[in-house]
Amino acid sequence: MAHDGNVQNENSGAPGGGVYDWYQRGVRLLKEGSPAAAAALLERAAAAEPASRSILEALARAQFNSRQYAEAADSFRQIVNANPAEDYAYFGLGLSLWRTGDVEGAQEPLAIAVAMRPDERHYVSALKSVRATLRARREM
Repeated sequence: MAHDGNVQNENSGAPGGGVYDWYQRGVRLLKEGSPAAAAALLERAAAAEPASRSILEALARAQFNSRQYAEAADSFRQIVNANPAEDYAYFGLGLSLWRTGDVEGAQEPLAIAVAMRPDERHYVSALKSVRATLRARREM
């Protein structure tokens, strides 16, 4: 991740500072309960540093928390594709797909997350809920 505070975006209305500043401010906005503002800032950071897992994860979380579920799924999928050992990214991908209505698609990434971290209660709970929803749909 670039730490050059002098990088400026020349578009009007662009945030000041560099990529690292945008990341830090985006994470702070996310923690303070402003996920949409965080997502906007983190999108700029991700565009400037597309290989940064930290930026991409923060962006995916901000997108999810601001109900941009399809975008969050895309961001989590990028993390999974770059590093298949990221259990949290599988979990985020599964939840994002579930929220878009793709319950069937949510099952596999959640199952992978649970297989990687069977001790993580949130993962197990989400997978059980998705499977219960699928069972209920089949019984209709």
